[in-house]
Amino acid sequence: MLGLLARESLSGYDLASRMRERVGFFWQARHSQIYPELARLEGEGMVVHRVVEQRDRPDKKVYEITDAGLETLKEWVTAPVKPRATRDEMVLKAYSIWLSDPGKAIDLFREQQRLHEEQLLRYEQIEAWMEDEWDEDIGLPDSPRFASYAALQRGIVHERGYAEWCDWVADRLEKGGAGTG
Repeated sequence: MLGLLARESLSGYDLASRMRERVGFFWQARHSQIYPELARLEGEGMVVHRVVEQRDRPDKKVYEITDAGLETLKEWVTAPVKPRATRDEMVLKAYSIWLSDPGKAIDLFREQQRLHEEQLLRYEQIEAWMEDEWDEDIGLPDSPRFASYAALQRGIVHERGYAEWCDWVADRLEKGGAGTG
């Protein structure tokens, strides 16, 4: 959330929306998690809010990052990441696929391949838009646009690799295990 607030001041609702649109492919938070987290960050002096009056709606709180929040974010960005186990149900299914009905397993992996290819296509459309609209900014490491582009590249690599893996598994199942390539 601090990373989003470092780019612009946002209400809780807008923050939830930005999280879905901009970071949702690699980090997700439920709407119910956002407001308690904002309260915690405010209590720690990382963000402050101002109340914005609205005409036909209740007033809203707009949050912005503080200098302390920005410093914390800067330190966090380069702090080592603790390795953690990946939880991937499809990998778990692949581990026991030898026990399955091959036709059903092929259908499952082809469907997952299709879903990942669709997501890849969406990411590639965003990539093309970024390259067209943001031009040289995506090559400037001190730009938030570069950071957004870098995160998107991770999503592209993930979706492409996952779709290829699903295709590989389904191909092997269709061939009845012949070959290892």
